[in-house]
Amino acid sequence: MTAIQQIDVTTAQQVIAPDGSTVRILPTVEGASMVHAELPPGAVTQAVFHRTVEELWYCIGGTGRLWREDDQSESVTDLSPGISANIPLGTRFQFRNDSDAALEIVIATVPPWPGDDEAVPCDGKWTPSA
Repeated sequence: MTAIQQIDVTTAQQVIAPDGSTVRILPTVEGASMVHAELPPGAVTQAVFHRTVEELWYCIGGTGRLWREDDQSESVTDLSPGISANIPLGTRFQFRNDSDAALEIVIATVPPWPGDDEAVPCDGKWTPSA
């Protein structure tokens, strides 16, 4: 059973994700974890795919684009507050900040994030800067 948790995003543990974005660790439960991801203006992440997890994204600030590609399709989604998207298992993805403010995304990961070797670098749509 997971203990009750409350975390203030402004004081949450901050780490650099394998794709280069900054993430703040938010509450977790047995079956999922959650982070607040932030990408500075003009930045582009390293494209990656995940070995064992899927993600649900919800944009809360800034604007940008999310590229996703699997063996059947490719898409680019415009990100802005209120837009949500998924990252299915094995999908190659990359995101970028096209605004003059931080791009902020709340990400739920199922099952919980297992560690940095979960994300595998791959070729993406844009040249990474982060």
